[in-house]
Amino acid sequence: MYYLMKGLGLLPQTLVKNIDFFVAALSQTFVSALQLDPDGMYSQVGSGVVEKFSDEYVRLKRFDGTTSHYARDITKFQHNHA
Repeated sequence: MYYLMKGLGLLPQTLVKNIDFFVAALSQTFVSALQLDPDGMYSQVGSGVVEKFSDEYVRLKRFDGTTSHYARDITKFQHNHA
């Protein structure tokens, strides 16, 4: 069932490799930035389109044009296939 749901785009894809960020940037895919909260649960701390990335940071550009930088070692990046 997991594979069926993933194939339908119901589960978010986690961006990990540089190629994942490259494809997201080229396709202007909306990405969510998630970090662990004090309870050990992931919560969204930002979102936007990948504007720049390196091995250490990802810069997301929001709809209003502002940008934020997120450290890759403490942030999980996801997008939905829907």
